[in-house]
Amino acid sequence: MSPQDKKSFVRRSALAARRAASSAGSGRAVELLSSVLAPYRNAVLAGYMPMRSELDPRPAMAAHRGPVAVPVILDNGLPLAFRAWSPTTPMQPGAFGALIPETGDWLSPSVLIVPLLAFDRRGFRLGYGGGFYDRTLEHLRINGPVTAIGFAYSAQELPAVPIEPTDQPLDLIVTETSIILPHN
Repeated sequence: MSPQDKKSFVRRSALAARRAASSAGSGRAVELLSSVLAPYRNAVLAGYMPMRSELDPRPAMAAHRGPVAVPVILDNGLPLAFRAWSPTTPMQPGAFGALIPETGDWLSPSVLIVPLLAFDRRGFRLGYGGGFYDRTLEHLRINGPVTAIGFAYSAQELPAVPIEPTDQPLDLIVTETSIILPHN
């Protein structure tokens, strides 16, 4: 089975696990995420607009003491761009149905809250398959340190996520029950 085939298979089961976990609620996820973000005040933070059964980071984003942005897909094959966001920012549907700001400054984040379908204790994640976050993290890390924080339900953890050489690791993962520091 090719790495792509393996990832497609894992994506289907991971999406089902996330849906089931979301029905139980988010527990302490936002509280734990906010505590992780506290040392990064004044840093440009990139969050995301939740879709389907993703954990909702917006309360932690709104509480962040610094600039906040959300991702905008400019084109397939490109890294994400990030536009300034606040709870009152007018939003419009973007690519894949994610909400994006209608207007606003473009920002370069040094801290990112990353959505995912599955993760492992090594810090690897499985996304939707477009490679947007991997390209983005690689691009941002060329210019300096970047902290990537996976935000997921504990039920999304796998023993090992299938990986490829282009996959970028997370620096930590926050779930509704814990903060996980990856190890190799």
